[in-house]
Amino acid sequence: MAQIAVIGCGTWGTALARLLCNNGHVVIMWSPFAKEAEALSRTHIQPNLPDVVLPESLTFTADMEEAVRAKDLVVMAVASPFTRSTAVKMAPFVEKGQRVVTVTKGIEDGTLLTQAEILGEIMPDATIGALSGPTHAEEVIIGLPTAIISASIDREMAEYVQSVFMNPVFRVYTSPDVLGVELGGSLKNVIALAAGMADGMGYGDNVKAALITRGIHEIGRLAIRMGAKHQTLQGLSGIGDLIVTCASMHSRNRRAGILIGQGKGMDEAMREVGQVVEGVYSAKAAIALAKKYDVELPITEAVNRILFEGENPGDVVRELMMRDRKSEDALSYEDLPEGWR
Repeated sequence: MAQIAVIGCGTWGTALARLLCNNGHVVIMWSPFAKEAEALSRTHIQPNLPDVVLPESLTFTADMEEAVRAKDLVVMAVASPFTRSTAVKMAPFVEKGQRVVTVTKGIEDGTLLTQAEILGEIMPDATIGALSGPTHAEEVIIGLPTAIISASIDREMAEYVQSVFMNPVFRVYTSPDVLGVELGGSLKNVIALAAGMADGMGYGDNVKAALITRGIHEIGRLAIRMGAKHQTLQGLSGIGDLIVTCASMHSRNRRAGILIGQGKGMDEAMREVGQVVEGVYSAKAAIALAKKYDVELPITEAVNRILFEGENPGDVVRELMMRDRKSEDALSYEDLPEGWR
């Protein structure tokens, strides 16, 4: 039995907190808002997951020191725009070697850091990991089977997180490739926005398949240039997470994309979704990374033009389709062995 803090009371943090309680751990959730912590303590219902009553053993607080100090594991579950500010509040109470795992997906605009990199910068003495993969809170909280990756350069940390979270309906694999796991989880949100826009414009399965396939190619091209491993992008946190985010109505990024494809502006779409749309923040960062590493990301560039330059989605799609003719990079004529047929 572990003592665990979950920082952030959104849907994903709540789903994981319930899972951890059901695994027999002692769990406390932190909210930045005293009224929210009080309401959750009283009702044990997360407003965005109203059909599930949370365990009575799950406690809530707005006191960061109470949440974090002396815990075996701290789960960072705030939305990515608030990771840095929340980590700064956490840092005074995090002890040397204390385990902190981020379950948030996103790249910080400006610094271009992943979530684990932000935590490592602010809490250099902590042991950091990332938990990421094709997961929706709406399914995890009701116990539908799910698989996910626990990543850390510290093997003991990755395996500890695996042991704490894993149960018969929540399978956890380990990986040392933290960068690849985080980039896959962050950049797929941008492609999911594009997939949603295509749905909103009434396009069919053909374009969805093309976006997913070319999207993982884009993500891999950048991630591998940055030092991630090819195998990671072909796994749960790469192609797996991309498929589920592009295909599911649980995906905030896809839902926002649908609204934009139907003619609504970015701000209006985000308001209607009602939760943080991580892909909007990662889209800008992805373009900055592409420039830094000299990598071409045509789908990501198209999404940025629609989001931030107000271009018409239909016009941008036509431009994508009419780009210069080329071979699929999966196989080139120059790579064929002599005598191949």
